[in-house]
Amino acid sequence: MLLEMKDICKSFPLGDSSIEILKHIDLSVEEGEYLAIMGPSGSGKTTLMNIIGCLDVPSSGSYTLAGQDIGSATDDMLADIRNSSIGFVFQNYQLLPTLDAVDNVALPLLYANVERNERRERAKEALIRMGLEDRMDHRPNQLSGGQCQRVAIARAMINAPRLLLADEPTGALDSASGVQIMDLFTELNAAGTTVILITHDANVAKRARITRHILDGRLTEEGEA
Repeated sequence: MLLEMKDICKSFPLGDSSIEILKHIDLSVEEGEYLAIMGPSGSGKTTLMNIIGCLDVPSSGSYTLAGQDIGSATDDMLADIRNSSIGFVFQNYQLLPTLDAVDNVALPLLYANVERNERRERAKEALIRMGLEDRMDHRPNQLSGGQCQRVAIARAMINAPRLLLADEPTGALDSASGVQIMDLFTELNAAGTTVILITHDANVAKRARITRHILDGRLTEEGEA
């Protein structure tokens, strides 16, 4: 089992009281799985994604990722886990506008203290795998949306993470580019990467093997996509 959540709750302060966003979430994901979590705006799916990705911690409950108790991890440990075990892909790419494609992809290696020449060589190899060998020196404003997302996927995969976490990965793309990106996720999953998609789009979710729905902070039982 790659990750396991038991009775996860998440609350945020609101004046003199608090508001509960996640309510008693149970979630288990096996190594190599392809899971979609669907939900409308305000359902709690972004909060759940942040906890899965170790960007936030639950208010209560237990979360184990790759055998590690996330609840007892320090901030530095969480940062190491994010850099080594999780690849993130966001709707708006989150690329640095002042860097070219190579340096954007190489960023996680910088944080891992990899030497500069090795960083750039590995980033170039990752971009070639994404079909972007002729766009390596281009900055984000010189790339199409689909190309930016492929750069973001190359960056997410540069450290060979066990988990690829994608938040509305086709939301800013035209339909043709969206299909290409989803094909890439299928290929990465077939190669062994565990993929979790956070989406409101049924056409995106159907590409996963398992779909769970979240509504009002509660996660449904497992269902086959």
